[in-house]
Amino acid sequence: MKASLKLEYSLRVLAQLARRNKGTAVTRIEELARLEDIPPNYLVQLLNELREGGLVDSKRGKTGGYRLARPAEDITLKQVLAVVEPDLVATKITLKGASGPQVATLWRELSKRFEKSLTGFNVAQLAQSETSGDWEI
Repeated sequence: MKASLKLEYSLRVLAQLARRNKGTAVTRIEELARLEDIPPNYLVQLLNELREGGLVDSKRGKTGGYRLARPAEDITLKQVLAVVEPDLVATKITLKGASGPQVATLWRELSKRFEKSLTGFNVAQLAQSETSGDWEI
């Protein structure tokens, strides 16, 4: 599977926000861009998309910035993908040909398992500062 740069940046910025006072502290775009090495102009667009998708909140003004819209434990990878890369989890198979129904059945099962595994990961896990690299699926 190939993850887009947009998805990678989204996960990095959500993890960074989760580390900030358990996601409740407001963090400025400039700081997020510096910490995660994301171009600030692109980050503005990405944060707007994450805000519209209900994953982050924004605060305007001199002390403004971004924070998680809800606890990091409640934001699953499936929810992030639904906002950032909805086509990645979409299943579209035709039933054409003699083997079409069998292929469609297999693909639906694989998609169901993939979706289930996506709900097993959340932003809090991603934000852990030390990880062994072992993820339980």
